[in-house]
Amino acid sequence: MSTDTRSISEPIADAALRRERPLRDMIVLAAPTVATMTSYTLMQFVDAVMVSRIGPDPVYVGAHGNGGLAAWVPISVVYGLLLVVNTYVSQNLGAGTPARASAYAWTGLWMALGASVLLVPYGMALPTLFDQLGHSPRQVALETSYAQVLIFGAFFTIASRALSQYFYGLHRPMVVLVAGLAGNLTNLFFNWVFIFGNLGAPALGVQGAAIATVIGTAVELAIPLAVFLGPTLNRLHATRAAWRPSGKHMRDILRLGWPGALMMGNEMACWAFFMVYLVGLFGEVHATAGWIAHRWMSLSFMPAVGISVAVTAMVGKCMGAGRPDLAVRRAWAGVGLTMVYMGCCAVAFVAFREPMVRVFVDSGTAPEDMAKVVKIGATFLILTAAFQLFDALALTISGALRGAGDTVWPGVVTVVLSWAIIVGGGLAMTRFFPQAESAGPWGAAAAYIIVLSLFFLWRFLSGHWKSIKLLQDSATAPPNESASQRA
Repeated sequence: MSTDTRSISEPIADAALRRERPLRDMIVLAAPTVATMTSYTLMQFVDAVMVSRIGPDPVYVGAHGNGGLAAWVPISVVYGLLLVVNTYVSQNLGAGTPARASAYAWTGLWMALGASVLLVPYGMALPTLFDQLGHSPRQVALETSYAQVLIFGAFFTIASRALSQYFYGLHRPMVVLVAGLAGNLTNLFFNWVFIFGNLGAPALGVQGAAIATVIGTAVELAIPLAVFLGPTLNRLHATRAAWRPSGKHMRDILRLGWPGALMMGNEMACWAFFMVYLVGLFGEVHATAGWIAHRWMSLSFMPAVGISVAVTAMVGKCMGAGRPDLAVRRAWAGVGLTMVYMGCCAVAFVAFREPMVRVFVDSGTAPEDMAKVVKIGATFLILTAAFQLFDALALTISGALRGAGDTVWPGVVTVVLSWAIIVGGGLAMTRFFPQAESAGPWGAAAAYIIVLSLFFLWRFLSGHWKSIKLLQDSATAPPNESASQRA
């Protein structure tokens, strides 16, 4: 009998019951997932530190941040869409049909290619976009030089994330961990080459950091792609056979993934408006301080996203095996792990706020500018610490809901709350409490995270997600399943 049958689902569930150690299992899967999910953020963090050493002018860090966010907003839409590759792969793994999941990885790669072509006109329009925001000509030039390189190299970023979701769903995150480490080392080396002009290369400054990031993400894609196409995985899961574009699998991803695309793209657009306009409204010093705090916030955020991805894979596997009770235990184990981590981050943000800001400030900066950046950045870190535990809850619960296939409700709620609180609340703070300066909008962003986490918690506790039968409606539904069962 073929090993690719749904009959294997019962042994998987029974084994899970016998060996159930939710926290241990979560740590084993989450540890490499956290490391790999932090990869791109770590690249951006290292870029920002190295860019800050170009000169004593604080404009470089702000321009790097604005350019990176402008590039990441459209990329995040596609990334949010492709997160459900993890869901389909993990549920097929739990159902005992992992070979049926290979087509979702290929579909993700084809969608990455199409999206990267569509992003080219956006990249060409970036100078006009930055100019319309009222930035200085010098700042526009720096922001554009960074963002355009990332946009034109977007295929490597999107494709590597799509393939990563396949390996997360297959519960083989170590493949992506090795790729992430190699990508970061590559980025670090080429930062040194292209930012400062070493080894005979031109000193490209901010643009050089973007070139290094694209090279690093290309390496990060090459490693899992080689494993995916390699003889071992091809023998086990027929990974080479499903290379042709599939309308059925693309419709599956679009059907389940559009809320995630809307959720992530919209949220990033609101954060872009918040960082580039609301905080930037108060000048370059505030923008620089904001991006410094944002870099530290991202380092607390992305590992939590990694745990969320692990929760998606574990919940998806349990749901594929027909065991929502196990899915609940895995979800709460993830919540506990994320809260411990982000709680430690909150303490660090308060206790070491000033030294953490100074990491990004060149020692040659004028004393008065140094004092302003440190003061404002330290205030931002305190406000960031206030919502860390709530952010942990929101991220982990959203991952659990996605693993079960519950994506529409969280997506809609995120859109409504982000516009109402980040944008609406941020604008209200600048108008009615201008004396708070950029700390006003930052407080509104903190309120958004807190409210969102409570909505997600309510949705999870309601239990609606337990009744979703995702595989019955997918392109990988067993051929012997009746139309009435799929209805």
